[in-house]
Amino acid sequence: KHLAEEAVELMGKIDILINNAGTNVAQTIDKIRDEDWDRVLELNLNSYMVLTRAIVPGMKERRWGRVINTSSVLGLAGKYDRSAYCATKSALIGLCRAAAADLGPFGVTVNCIAPGPIATELPRSVLSKEEWDAISERTMLKRWGEPEEVAGAALFLASDAASYVTGSVLVVDGGATGMVL
Repeated sequence: KHLAEEAVELMGKIDILINNAGTNVAQTIDKIRDEDWDRVLELNLNSYMVLTRAIVPGMKERRWGRVINTSSVLGLAGKYDRSAYCATKSALIGLCRAAAADLGPFGVTVNCIAPGPIATELPRSVLSKEEWDAISERTMLKRWGEPEEVAGAALFLASDAASYVTGSVLVVDGGATGMVL
């Protein structure tokens, strides 16, 4: 709420909101600790809802706006040790679709981006070269995506070119979810 108030105070209005946060605690479903579940849920889902709820009244009033939520390909599929993460990123897709229905009559679109393997500091810091290469091989393009490629998807969804796109999930994963292993 404070972030929304400060942003509106600094910029006067917010026309485009990109919710981009995420954390994960790698635990199997039978090992998830309540405090870890709550922390992942708070950052990956609740923070998106709270910030969106604070920003969209101005968008509705102006009858124009873009809300873009960063989900994940793991919101579309499951993975070992990722129950909490997958659950929250999948819930974001449901939140996106419901919010798109709520806000569409006011000219506000709501969409999700579902990135796959993106070459950021986190995977670079935790994966071995062998793991990195194995993930590259599981994409149709045989490489990791770059952050700029996700930014391009956000730019599209924020633009007038996407004025008739709402309640959608734009997968940016180099074809990884389409590969049969």
